[in-house]
Parts: sequence; C-alpha cells; structure tokens
Amino acid sequence: MQPYQTIILAVDLTEESNLIAERVRALIGSNPTDLHIVHVIEPLSFAYGGDVPMDLSSVQEQIQDQAKAHLNEFSRQLAVDASHQHLIFGRPENEIHRLAEEHDADLIIVGSHGRHGLALLLGSTANGVLHGAPCDVLAVRVGMA
Repeated sequence: MQPYQTIILAVDLTEESNLIAERVRALIGSNPTDLHIVHVIEPLSFAYGGDVPMDLSSVQEQIQDQAKAHLNEFSRQLAVDASHQHLIFGRPENEIHRLAEEHDADLIIVGSHGRHGLALLLGSTANGVLHGAPCDVLAVRVGMA
C-alpha cells in the first residue's frame, strides 16, 4: 500500500486541533504529501433556523476574521501554504466531502470526541464526514468521551 498522496485535514481550530496536527506529522513523516487544511464555518442562520430578527452579518464577519487568523497560525505549524488553507461557509460534512472530491483526496482526517449514547445518536461532524466520504477517513480521538 502506497502512502496517502492528498490529505484533507478538517479542524475546528480549538486546542484539540494541535493533537490532530501531531498525528498528521507522524502519519506523513517524510513522504511527499499534498496537505490541505479546512475549517468550515456554519453560518449563524443555519444554527438559528434562519429566523433571526436581526442582521448578523457583522458578527459573521468577526467570526470569519478570527477563524482566518487562527487557520493561518495553525497551518504554519504544519508548513501548509495559504493556497492549501480553506476557510469555507456551509455544512461541515458537505463542504469537507466537496473539497475532498475537488482535490481528489485519498484521506480525510477529522477529530472525534468519541461520544456515546444520545450524543452519538444525534451525530457529530466526524460521523457525518465518515458517511458519504469519497475516500478513507481517519478519526483522531481528542478530548474526553
């Protein structure tokens, strides 16, 4: 089996993302790999069902500006160029799948909190990415279960 050629690393840009970065470094080693890092911002209108009686565009813009700065900082530790950093608005599972298809990825890496019970039934981003992924998915366990 040959090493993965194109990897999509999906991060939420929390402290736990650094644990995932360590795993990515170990996985890649010295193999030449085309690594893309993606952070998906779910629009506030999705979270509130679109029925918010106020303009949230300035809040959304602040969220985007902060995420862009954090993504750039996070990407530096993996030496990922700006052209391989993706800040996208939408549903995380859908956008991660789309990006993987667009770049013909052979691996998607996501963090997983290892939820059980009701939280597992309700789903998670990692679970959503796993189902319908166009390639292998590596879920790196982070945080407490």
